[in-house]
Amino acid sequence: MSHVFIVEDNHAAAGLLQELLQLQDHTALCAHTGQQALEAAASGSFDIALVDLTLPDMPGIAVAQQLRERCAGAAPLLIAVSGHAPSAASQAVFDHHLQKPIDFQALDRILAQVA
Repeated sequence: MSHVFIVEDNHAAAGLLQELLQLQDHTALCAHTGQQALEAAASGSFDIALVDLTLPDMPGIAVAQQLRERCAGAAPLLIAVSGHAPSAASQAVFDHHLQKPIDFQALDRILAQVA
């Protein structure tokens, strides 16, 4: 079981992903803006973060960089979620990249690596 942090501004997509992860016995927490994500991360811990690259208040890459800095010793596995192909900048920050709509089998393979 992993602790998964979902940072996604689309409430319906975040909720669906949260439900699917919980059905697989993972715990999942959602944030819908970069600021919410950073505030939630300050008060909790997680193994994996799925971060949308296009958030309403800041780029997902900036959120991921700050998450990595704040979790220096036990940095979470960072997964970019985007409707676009990965850029060089996102590849430098994230451990994995999933295109929308998320391929749940690919996500399961990544989650299995952490477990």
